Amino acid sequence: MNTAKIAQSLLQIKAIKLNPANPFSWASGWKSPVYCDNRKALAYPAVRRQIAEAFSRLVKCKYPDVEVVAGVATGAIAYGLLVAEQLNLPFVYVRAMPKEHGLGNQIEGELQPNKKVVVVEDSVSTGGSSLSALAALRDAGAKVLGMVAIFTYGFEAARKNFEAAKCELAALSGYNELIEEAVASGYVKPEEAAVLQKWREAPDKWGV
Repeated sequence: MNTAKIAQSLLQIKAIKLNPANPFSWASGWKSPVYCDNRKALAYPAVRRQIAEAFSRLVKCKYPDVEVVAGVATGAIAYGLLVAEQLNLPFVYVRAMPKEHGLGNQIEGELQPNKKVVVVEDSVSTGGSSLSALAALRDAGAKVLGMVAIFTYGFEAARKNFEAAKCELAALSGYNELIEEAVASGYVKPEEAAVLQKWREAPDKWGV
């Protein structure tokens, strides 16, 4: 799997934005020189296809016994559906919380107990929302084989969280590949790359 090419594509369409001088604010309250919006790739057929095909190859290689593909709402619903279509498998998606009306579902679609599931995610930071979806699937009786994501920041906290949850995470691109491609393409200067690497060491304290 060529992770550098995925990172390059995300940079080219500005799905991932780097701005060390004017950091972005995350919902968590963290200040970040990086903002990732992989939903933007859905507007670019070539990149959308590149991601779906890379996901499909990864899932077939690592999890040949998969029976159901699950997308994490909302960012990974479309990508999960594209993968399920390519692999000719059933698809469900997982909400952050159960609905407050109707049937009160957190998992939308039909998921029978004991099915072997691969979870598709958009991006992974600390892994909190991703692992919440994992827990919902397990509570519903699914056998989760692993999770695949378009992008991961590679935080140590995420590694520990996934390890504690006993879930394997595989990503199409990562933070190191992103920075390398950004420097090679002239998107950021080498001195800015140093700032970006320093941020990842302590993102919760950066800019405070």
